[in-house]
Amino acid sequence: MTLSPPDLILTGGRVYTVDPEQAWAEAIAVAGGRLVAVGDSDDLLPLAGPDTEIRDLAGAFVMPGLVDVHNHHFLAGKEELFELRVPIGASLDGILEAVAAHAATLPDGAWIVGGPWASDRLGDVNTAAALERLDAAAGGRPVMLSDDSHHNRWASSRALELAGVEPGSAGVLTDPNADDRATGVLLEAAGLPVARAHAAAGALTAEQERAAAQRGVEILNSYGVTAFQDAGVSTHILEALRSLDASGDLDAWVVSSLLINDEIFGFAEVGDDLVFGGERFRTEHHRPDFVKIFLDGVPPTRTGAFLEPYLPDDAHGDHFHGETLLDPAELTGWLRRVARAGLSAKIHCTGDASVHEVLNAVEVLRGEGTTEPRYQIAHGQFVHPDDIPRFAALGVSADISPFIWVPGPIVEAIREVLPRDRADRIQPNRALIDAGAVVAGGSDWPVSPSPNAWEGIHGLVTREDPSGAYPGALWPEQAISLAEAIAAFTINGAEAMGLAHETGSLTPGKSADFVLLDRDPFAHDARSLVQTTVTETWFAGRRVYEHRPAAA
Repeated sequence: MTLSPPDLILTGGRVYTVDPEQAWAEAIAVAGGRLVAVGDSDDLLPLAGPDTEIRDLAGAFVMPGLVDVHNHHFLAGKEELFELRVPIGASLDGILEAVAAHAATLPDGAWIVGGPWASDRLGDVNTAAALERLDAAAGGRPVMLSDDSHHNRWASSRALELAGVEPGSAGVLTDPNADDRATGVLLEAAGLPVARAHAAAGALTAEQERAAAQRGVEILNSYGVTAFQDAGVSTHILEALRSLDASGDLDAWVVSSLLINDEIFGFAEVGDDLVFGGERFRTEHHRPDFVKIFLDGVPPTRTGAFLEPYLPDDAHGDHFHGETLLDPAELTGWLRRVARAGLSAKIHCTGDASVHEVLNAVEVLRGEGTTEPRYQIAHGQFVHPDDIPRFAALGVSADISPFIWVPGPIVEAIREVLPRDRADRIQPNRALIDAGAVVAGGSDWPVSPSPNAWEGIHGLVTREDPSGAYPGALWPEQAISLAEAIAAFTINGAEAMGLAHETGSLTPGKSADFVLLDRDPFAHDARSLVQTTVTETWFAGRRVYEHRPAAA
């Protein structure tokens, strides 16, 4: 059989394939959106036909399209298009100034929604006096601002009123120095009534939701991402993705995680109403293959579940460990039910007790003969040493988010609630890899300010803050190599998502998903990795992003 000539041949490049069978090459050939050959320029050029486009890369660095195993692309797109963006790391004054400026553009009574406020600003916003200032800045309008973890909210008095939130309810914080008046800070699920009140006041149209999803994908493409897993969706996001792919406008492989429980989003459909009906949204590039479970919260607000206690405080006493949101029987039961429906699972765990509970549940299921589903422990930055080898033994992937677990505001906030020796033992990536686990990189964008994988890669290799704002290295013994970090954001992510047969390496037969960089990252100092820039992104043989330098 005679094969058709390629549509495109790129020659003269420094091609890092992330394929152990052939790690380096000079050229790639593309036909019908697939890679048909990878090798030397001299070997690939004879494949050209009269209509083949041939391009000399002049030594440019090429690698597979990046894979982000954990983000919230729709929320990020919605925030950029439709919400207030608070300056990163803003002080209380800066937050209020942003609210006041945004309020001045809105009619009376309009909602002000946005964020993020930094986790280490919790003490500043969590007072009755700060709430009074928020009310004044908003001109009495309802306000809902997410923190940088997107697990907690700060709401104005008007928003609390509209949502029917009562001071002193679970997760609704009050100020003991001001007669226990509300502060507007709402932890985890306590913020859901406010989110629902906002949605009832005027949710986005289907076209706006489609635009939000598309904008999220466009931003991901600009950072070289050609495959990702959205870590928490409901019907409206599934429909936006289905619609985009049906019209040929979905420029990435997308795996969706259908919510079993909802502690932070306020989506209308979760659990039984959602997770067993995702198949109708499947398209060529959209795979509704996972469920998402929140098993705990986040350490800064003492909602992560730990084997050893938090530091003592007045509200929780001396022996508070946090708690899981599902008990072991509930967790195992859900995983068993969804496995029978052919669904894999991503489970949010931030404390080592929740990680331990997931591994126990998967051990039960594997023992029952459940072999097909994939399991991801999302975040899992705190892992008991005895549990590290169980990841590989049970086929559980570590979905890590180095963007938010390097030195920075979230780490500073964790140091306020855990003993320093425990707080700093975050993300044992070296130990996980050495034990054979699949370690897959995720941004958790928009919890992280951007989905730039080179920020995450920089953090994995150096264990330092890529921005340089927070000094020092965090548990440097757990640093990994550049090749291992790139694998985390390419083939490992694809493997964890069930897409390794489609993408994640430059291997003939796979989708022609690749990026061109402004430099060879292997030829630069590790502390400059964050400066790496994507100049072009290609998905399925089409260029979907090209960097255009700003005009002088």
